Amino acid sequence: MLKQTVLDLMRVTGAFAPFRVANRSKVLILTYHRFSAAEADHKTSAQAFADHLQYLTEHYRILPLGQIADCIATGKTLPQGVAALTIDDGYQDFYDVAYPLLLKHRVPATLFVATDFVDRKCWLWTDKMRYLTAHTAAAELDVTINERSVKAAFTTARSRHKAANRVNALLKTLPNEQKEEALKQMATTLGVLLPAAPPAEYGAITWQQAREMDNEGIEVASHTVTHPILPNTTNEQLRYEMTASRARLEEELGHQVSLFCYPNGRQDARVQQATAQAGYRCAVTNQHGMNTLGTPLLGLQRVAPEPDLSHFVQSTSGFEEIKSVLRNGWYRRLAAPTTTAATVPQLFTETINQA
Repeated sequence: MLKQTVLDLMRVTGAFAPFRVANRSKVLILTYHRFSAAEADHKTSAQAFADHLQYLTEHYRILPLGQIADCIATGKTLPQGVAALTIDDGYQDFYDVAYPLLLKHRVPATLFVATDFVDRKCWLWTDKMRYLTAHTAAAELDVTINERSVKAAFTTARSRHKAANRVNALLKTLPNEQKEEALKQMATTLGVLLPAAPPAEYGAITWQQAREMDNEGIEVASHTVTHPILPNTTNEQLRYEMTASRARLEEELGHQVSLFCYPNGRQDARVQQATAQAGYRCAVTNQHGMNTLGTPLLGLQRVAPEPDLSHFVQSTSGFEEIKSVLRNGWYRRLAAPTTTAATVPQLFTETINQA
């Protein structure tokens, strides 16, 4: 409670403004997933998102990700204080809650969708475990995956969700087929029948909605076909996830699609190579940080903000990055034998620029 009070005070007194200004030459890319009309765990509420958009429009120039990618690719100078909004997965709550607010504030965004999810052919697999823990009559969970165990008591809705996330973290280490088999076994163990298609709570947008949003300035882009952890796929699976999703999007939208988002941000050299070979010119990760003209286009970093405004202002300002650089670099340089009182200002400037 005290920490939140201090954070709120820092926001209202403008304490984060110098950090935002220090990072104005970098590109801020934000990432969101789920939305809700009212406050709810693990989702961004309509009010919180409206507050975010209000703050962003007052302090940043918000551009489509595709335009930013063009500038980085050509070496063209970007305006100061640039930001982009990205939303992963393509849940229906984006269309219902976030999309109207983006239109109201006239803010562009990029929505990354898994095409089989929109086609109602699959779940987003991480939701399967959340569904299982939410609907089981079992009192606890005791499972071992990859020689690592998860034990949890189901006492509240929050404890059930937390247990699902712990299991999902282990499932992400498995090859795709083993992951799906493990989910089937857990459904049997927990005594829950998984519906063939996700229920409304976990449902996707429609293609009609995708086309509508695409025509209104929301870039609809690729998040693979089935949302697998790409480094865990075979070369054949990897090519399919990359190329088939792009082809399906272009079929439905009627234009070229060249933006990509790695599911769960997971990627490696092989995955990046496949991304380029599939014809994508830009891809975003879940690696935390801001971007410069030197950031690889197939490895753009993002910031995942917390819903409340004070945390949002802190995370978007680059405060944490600068604090980390100062902690790791500033004090060492300050203690160097060659440092004098006359060189301290220059050292500070150089350290800030490295953040």
